[in-house]
Formats: sequence, C-alpha cells, structure tokens
Amino acid sequence: MKRIDGHLHLVQNIAGFNGKGRLNALGNGEAIWDDGTLIQLLPTTYGESDFNAENVLRLMDNEKIDKAMVLQGSLNGYQNYYTWQTMRKYPDRFMGAFSADPFASEFMTIVRRHVQDLGFRSMKLEISAGGGMHGYHTTTPFRLDTNPQVGELMHFLANYPGFNVIVDYGSADQVSHQPEAMTNLAARYPQLHFVVCHLSFGQMDELGLYQNTLDQWAPFPNIYTDLAAIQDINSETSLPYSASRELTRRALATLGDKRLIWGTDSPWSSTFNAYHDLAHWLDTSDFMGQTALENIYYNNANRIYFNAEAQAAVAQAVDPVRP
Repeated sequence: MKRIDGHLHLVQNIAGFNGKGRLNALGNGEAIWDDGTLIQLLPTTYGESDFNAENVLRLMDNEKIDKAMVLQGSLNGYQNYYTWQTMRKYPDRFMGAFSADPFASEFMTIVRRHVQDLGFRSMKLEISAGGGMHGYHTTTPFRLDTNPQVGELMHFLANYPGFNVIVDYGSADQVSHQPEAMTNLAARYPQLHFVVCHLSFGQMDELGLYQNTLDQWAPFPNIYTDLAAIQDINSETSLPYSASRELTRRALATLGDKRLIWGTDSPWSSTFNAYHDLAHWLDTSDFMGQTALENIYYNNANRIYFNAEAQAAVAQAVDPVRP
C-alpha cells in the first residue's frame, strides 16, 4: 500500500526555541534546553545531531514510504530554507510547509517571500503553549480567528485557493487550545484547507471534549486532521496502541476517511516508538476498510499537499536572493 508520511520534520541544524529557551545539540541524538531539560530528540540510527533528507530517504525506503510532507516546529527550530532546498532536490519525494512568527516585525515579508518567491503552498502555525509560540509570547495570548496579524495573513492566503494552513495548538490544558477557531476560519475561508495536527490532542480521559471538537468540524469539508504523535500524547509506547485506535475510530466515524491524514511526527516520535510501528499500526485496524486505509495513508495527503499546482509552484520558483 502506498504511503505518505503526512507529518515529518527535517533537521539540518538543531535550532529549537520555546518557553524553555534555546535547544542545544549534544550529539548522540540528545539535546538540552537552556533551563536544563535534557531530551532524546533524534533516533540515533538516523543522525547524531541532524535528521537530514538523505537519512530520512533511507528510513522511508526501508519502510516503503513513498513521500513525506515536511512540517516545521519550535522543537527542532524552523528549517524553512532547508525544506525548500529538499523539495527542489527531491520533488517526487518531499513537499513542505514553512513557518513564521506573526509577532515578528517582518512577518508578512517572510510570508510573501515563501509563498510568492519560493512557491510554498502550505504554512504551519505552531502556536501551542507547551512547545510553540504561546510558550514564549506569554503576555500576548492570541486566537487565530481574531488576531489582527493572523487576519492579515489569511487575507493574503485567500488569493491562493487550495493553500494549506496547518495548526498545532496544543492540548486542552493550554491557553493555546482553540478548536473553535478552526471552525470559524474554515467558514470564513472555504477555499483554504485547515489541517489540525495530532487529532486535536485527543485523549481518552477527555472524550467529551474530543467528540465536541469533531462535531464542530464535521460540517466543514475543508478541515482535516492528522494522526501524528497521538501515541505520545496518550503515553502509548507499544502496540497495539488501543487509545490511538479508539480516537482514530471516532474521528473516522465523524469526519469520514477523506479528512484524516496519517503521519509520524518523526524524528521526535520515533524516539518513543519505532518508526516501523508508527508506519504500520493502522494496517490491522478492524474499524476501516481498504479504501479508508488508502485515503488515510496516501490519497488525502497526496491530494492537498502534492497536488499539481503545489508541485508546479515549487518547480517554477526562483529565489531572487540566490538566483
């Protein structure tokens, strides 16, 4: 069965930044935050202090993964330009999203460069309090459906029908958690796709909230969600991932099989569970048929991320700074 890893990160250089400060590479896949928190960021078999495209291709080939969608995040640090270089070098294997901070003084300059000059057709907003913008913009909590800077962004992106806005807003105990904002944005911008990461951080002890979120999204066909890292979120470190299966089953029942995207959130998630297990855990699911599996593993990501317009935009892009 064909597969696209719909949520993967490349790491040319570890450059993480969040409420814990800066992330510093130590080698052997380890890194330490400025506050002293030590983490295993990378699976050591695929990089000592990076997770580069060539090693990722080796991993993908070993597991028969056809393509990958490269996202950005504060954990690894934004790898925007390296992602663009990788898309250009391996156009049949990688597509990617860029990220930018709405509070940066040159925010819209950054956005225009990546969309107009470099040809990106996806953007990731990592706004979670745990690992993203709300962790270091603590005095300025914001909502995506009312923030003026984000409003300016949406007005610009509305000129690019089919553009993907990918959002990680963290768990329900974080001020950044805002599933209702996605409903409002989807209604205002039906020509854009909104992809919420990690099944909205669904958890088995919050099933009422989780189902409420899915029900809010159900009427809006332009809201998608990916399955990445749902194992980590529910503290599952071995198969059969019972909680992940139940949460996916509920999402499938409410949203249908054309709005779910499989992904792994590697490299981070591959330090908790083997990539092989993350790549195949849905294979034996008893709550979906072959067509649903094909859509979730490949067709949905291929349709919204690897569509012909997105591929042409990257192929035709010329960096005016380095023509």
